[in-house]
Amino acid sequence: MSHSKIKVMSVVGARPNFMKIAPFVHEIAKFPDDFTHTLVHTGQHYDVAMSQSFFQELNIPNPDVDLEIGSGTHAEQVGKTMIAFEKVIQERKPDWIVVVGDVNATCACSITAKKEHISLAHIESGLRSFDLDMPEEINRMVTDRLSDILFTTDTIADANLLKEGVPADRIKRVGNIMIDSLEAQRAFAAALDLTAICTDYALAGASHPPPPLKDNRFCVITLHRPSNVDNIDILAPLVNFLTSEVAPVLPLIWPVHPRTRKKLESFGLWTLLQKAPGIILTQPLGYHEMLRLNMGAKVMMTDSGGLQEECCILGTPCLTLRQNTERPITLREHGGVSVLVGNDIERIHSEFREASTLPRILHRPPLWDGHAAERMVACFRELK
Repeated sequence: MSHSKIKVMSVVGARPNFMKIAPFVHEIAKFPDDFTHTLVHTGQHYDVAMSQSFFQELNIPNPDVDLEIGSGTHAEQVGKTMIAFEKVIQERKPDWIVVVGDVNATCACSITAKKEHISLAHIESGLRSFDLDMPEEINRMVTDRLSDILFTTDTIADANLLKEGVPADRIKRVGNIMIDSLEAQRAFAAALDLTAICTDYALAGASHPPPPLKDNRFCVITLHRPSNVDNIDILAPLVNFLTSEVAPVLPLIWPVHPRTRKKLESFGLWTLLQKAPGIILTQPLGYHEMLRLNMGAKVMMTDSGGLQEECCILGTPCLTLRQNTERPITLREHGGVSVLVGNDIERIHSEFREASTLPRILHRPPLWDGHAAERMVACFRELK
């Protein structure tokens, strides 16, 4: 490539992407002689206040382009994104498109990029759950198949890609960019007050004031996946377990995803949760607030991939409420802090009992050191 500037276009679609793009945006801005950079937000997460607060918290400049795709079925989101993104590419003619993670926008923009003959880089390549019932798995597979540079987080991801026939010279192990955000924001988050977070984000209708909160003396749960929240036969026993087994022992903070709340209400479980002593229901939290809860939690219960990774670095024992994970490096058998419990109540019960006795044991996989974005931008600089 010539000595002119490389035109890089990054794409974000939903909240999990913001933490992954922030360090890249900050790093590439350090080299104005080498790059021009455009940030595109597809608007797949359409809660403007939520997106805006994350951009501000992570100090990301406002997107240069907002496609405002909004909600819809998977096909609607992918189709609308492709139509809108094609126009952006044709107008701005980037040399490289950088996509992150595994949301619908990632897949849609990858397909569009390659049909327009633009080079493609994927941050978080090679993660596999081997579960095609997960829309994210399809997004990951399609994106990796099309990418020219595949930035990976760990050796397991490298091995997945090599098995799929990806040429070794396209795979660049750079570490985990999520951890760049965590390290950059850690001090700010640590200074936040636990009780203030619960008070500021409290949902109306709780019959009990939140108990005083101390580090290592509370639990956190997050739930959003259809496999956990769409079926009353799964969600009701889980709620029963939380109200009867967890909350009486340790206060339980539950930042409630809008989708989950809708299901809890329609299944008649919402009022029960509001009345349960020891359960603190909050709105979805900002990045710093969630990080602060993870820093202090005795046990994290979650079906979020990003929180599994954060738990490793923070040493928080983690029950992953899924049958599988695309992030096996976080599991105890690979040195991590997480254990797969699915939604089997017996399993959750016994693993919760064990996890609540465990000390914090930090697990930092190689290159999860806060410098992944520097390695990525160095790869692009070598192209000049």
